[in-house]
Amino acid sequence: MSKDDKPKDPMEELQKNLQDLFKQGKAFMPFGGPMGGASGMASQSGGPQNPSKAQEEEDAERAAALKRIEAFNLKPREIRDYLDRFVIQQNEAKKVISVAICDHFNHVRRCLERPDLADLDYAKQNIILLGPTGVGKTYLMRNVAKLVGVPFVKADATKFSETGYIGGDVEDLVRDLVKAANGDTELAQYGIVYIDEIDKIANKANGGGGRDVSGRGVQINLLKLMEDTEVNLQSQTDMMGQMQAMMDLQSGKKRKRTVSTKHILFIVSGAFDQMDQSIKKRLTNTSMGFGAPRASDEDEDSNFLDKVETRDFIDYGFEPEFVGRLPVRVACQPLKPDDLFQIMTTSEGSVLRQYISDFEGYGITLEMDNPSLREVAERAYKEKTGARGLMTILERAFRSFKFELPSTSIKTLKVDKRTIEDPDKHLKQLLRENLSSQHDVLKKEIQEFCDRFESQHGFTLEFTEDAIVALIDESLETDKTIRGLCERKFHDFNHGLTLISRNTGQKKFTVDGDVIRDAEKALSNWVVASYKKEETES
Repeated sequence: MSKDDKPKDPMEELQKNLQDLFKQGKAFMPFGGPMGGASGMASQSGGPQNPSKAQEEEDAERAAALKRIEAFNLKPREIRDYLDRFVIQQNEAKKVISVAICDHFNHVRRCLERPDLADLDYAKQNIILLGPTGVGKTYLMRNVAKLVGVPFVKADATKFSETGYIGGDVEDLVRDLVKAANGDTELAQYGIVYIDEIDKIANKANGGGGRDVSGRGVQINLLKLMEDTEVNLQSQTDMMGQMQAMMDLQSGKKRKRTVSTKHILFIVSGAFDQMDQSIKKRLTNTSMGFGAPRASDEDEDSNFLDKVETRDFIDYGFEPEFVGRLPVRVACQPLKPDDLFQIMTTSEGSVLRQYISDFEGYGITLEMDNPSLREVAERAYKEKTGARGLMTILERAFRSFKFELPSTSIKTLKVDKRTIEDPDKHLKQLLRENLSSQHDVLKKEIQEFCDRFESQHGFTLEFTEDAIVALIDESLETDKTIRGLCERKFHDFNHGLTLISRNTGQKKFTVDGDVIRDAEKALSNWVVASYKKEETES
């Protein structure tokens, strides 16, 4: 194969073709006309278009966000108090995070005030959170970012690969941060990157005695990212990004092509299964010997992740350099039933508020007493999924109520401990108690169907009391809604009624119990009778 026959890089070929199109004036915007046309980035007169009101508001928001960073003056206790509104317990984690956040953004503020300080070495207080699922690790960081007012990006470590060709490229985290900042690279460089499930990329020993090295490359790439590095905003595999860069070049726009990670705070977290056992073993071996203290019940219940050291991370399978870039370590505590009760009753982010809102959407008030809330907390604790267990239990308890009650006259759902223990029994009892008022609701639904039928087809249907009783009985017996029954029974009625109206001029029809029991037969008899009447009159 000659040098001229060497395969060409597809990206280089695309860029060359775009450049040729631009030179010929034939390049088109993705959602507009040709470059330089009325719908392009610039008008035909060559002047830039006036920025829209939305763009002005977006620019104002970015400017306000940067001013908040420049004027950062929060104290650790203030951050802790804010987090207390959303996350229950985790007092040590809140303290550590509050101090780290204040130190980091105070340094950023000083660098903005005195640019010469930015050239000095500064070790970022990147954080590693340890603890079981559902204890509030992600929720803590999301609320911190909201309070400080900086862009926030969350990702799972398992989505990344060493090369980026299979899985994600770690630099995509920074690009996503720019997207979270609505394209403002200056604001993005002060954001927070949160990476969950970091324990899944540990270089652990496998069952055959070897090492699973698949995560080592990701650790090395993340290590580079956590240091002061420049990230290219257009990855080699980002086709749209490459096209946008070519368009910017053609239009004369200059955009920043890289983002520095110097002031981006990195927080990683993971459950670190079995690490507590290895820490316990290490501590036990250290204290073995004559006169060593006996293990107590308190030791059995303690969270050994509190005593984690760098050597524990290395033994778990992390590179020493990677662990060294995460100097702030804190363990989140498992949640007990009392904690889960407090989450439901005091947290502003309680999932119970969501269920109350869901029922309010149907005009139903949900009321739960303390014994029922305690029962939910006890059952959620047994799920071993932290606060996420609350939703599991609440969904299991309320799923049938959500399905049935919106179609009834019931406007208040009072929940006690027995409701949580046996939801179906309570629901059946509630429906029986409201059976009389339910008839009024079903009669109203019948009238609503008649109104819709007349509005759509121009024919009036009048239900006799016999028909109403028959339809309600069928609805209760078959567990079908009045609307569903009527639409099935009278689906083709408008065609037959049109024939009858053509023959007799009739527009109003009486529906009795016989029609409900066999609507198709009744309509057929009506049509036949209309033809006989027409023949008689003629």
